[in-house]
Amino acid sequence: MESILKVSGLTGGYSPRRPVLHDITFEVKAGEMIGLIGLNGAGKSTTIKHLLGLMKPQTGEVRIDGVTLEEETERYRSAFAYVPETPVLFDELTVEEHLRLTGMAYSVKDANYEERVEELLKQFQMVPKRKAFASHLSKGMKQKVMIMNALLAEPPLYIIDEPFLGLDPLGIRSLLERLVEVKEKGAAILMSSHILSTVEAYCDRFIVMHHGRIVAIGTLEDVRRAAGMEMRGGSLEDAFYKLVTGGNA
Repeated sequence: MESILKVSGLTGGYSPRRPVLHDITFEVKAGEMIGLIGLNGAGKSTTIKHLLGLMKPQTGEVRIDGVTLEEETERYRSAFAYVPETPVLFDELTVEEHLRLTGMAYSVKDANYEERVEELLKQFQMVPKRKAFASHLSKGMKQKVMIMNALLAEPPLYIIDEPFLGLDPLGIRSLLERLVEVKEKGAAILMSSHILSTVEAYCDRFIVMHHGRIVAIGTLEDVRRAAGMEMRGGSLEDAFYKLVTGGNA
């Protein structure tokens, strides 16, 4: 399978003297969902900021759709959609206007746009709120708008950071079902979440970060092996706690 996201030897952070990330290397291929997990301060958000182009690597590189941000800025940015932990919307735009803005930014064809919008509004129970201003929405509804915008674009790569915060049970189920659909169509998904049971159930591979380094990467079996659990079964949560606590959880 083709690698949509490729991170090679990434070292970076806010200060050259004290990097947060140390030699981070991984890839996300077309048609797979990768779970990015770690304790608070492990480096997940800093990694995502480098992927988004908000931070420049001190060493190493990030490639999306085969190019770096410096090589082809427009192609790089149009190849992914990002759902942040905290929704960021324009207060004076309606739900529909946000979707229209995204459709224009990603050059979604009019015929595809109308069909996708109606489907997303129904799937996320937002039809009654289509004319509502963002300032009048609850946090969960704002998060749904962010998710719908990402799904509307249908890019090769989705970068999703703690998407379940504020979502109701139906919203969580709708999001997971839709992520499975886009993955089966060939999209690559990198999802950061603290809900390890959900990550285990839906992701194909996992990246475990600790103190700015990758301490385990691969399938559940690979993560178990890295945690010294190869001789017995165990959940992702069991392996994770052993990796980040040294078995002293």
